[in-house]
Amino acid sequence: MPSGGVLNYARPQMDTTTSRRVPLVMGIAVLVLLLDQATKFWAESALTGRAPIPVLGEFLQLRLLYNPGAAFSIGAGSTWIFTIVAAVAVVMLARYGMQPQTRLRAAALALMLGGATTHLLDRLFRPPGFARGHVVDFLDYNGWFVGNVADIALVCGAILLVLLSFTPTKQPAE
Repeated sequence: MPSGGVLNYARPQMDTTTSRRVPLVMGIAVLVLLLDQATKFWAESALTGRAPIPVLGEFLQLRLLYNPGAAFSIGAGSTWIFTIVAAVAVVMLARYGMQPQTRLRAAALALMLGGATTHLLDRLFRPPGFARGHVVDFLDYNGWFVGNVADIALVCGAILLVLLSFTPTKQPAE
């Protein structure tokens, strides 16, 4: 017992960087998820049975597709594998997104987390069945590929992470 008979209970140190990043990461991820699901709902209601609608000529068109595979419909017969990959990605991105880091890095991970989560939800709950669902795509980029809001978030988050890898490493602010 310390002198004077008083026990000294030290307060555990809270990592304020982590606690401040949680709302940022969760907020961005939820925003991506909501935007993606809302635009997919709109696309299904407005584009079903319609010919492609030019937005910027043939460079950008609205065209509804259901993608059972990955990018460019690769692996269309292995939807369940993409469900597992998406689930693992969501867990890893959530874990890394909660760790202390800069705001920009947290934002990049949050964009990817939101995109991966909404793709996972599509795989789990959309037809043709549980863990075999097809992702709703509706943004046709000049016939090269057709994507959605989640794809935009995933690509932007990945590009941002790559760009941040070229900056000097420093301790997170705040």
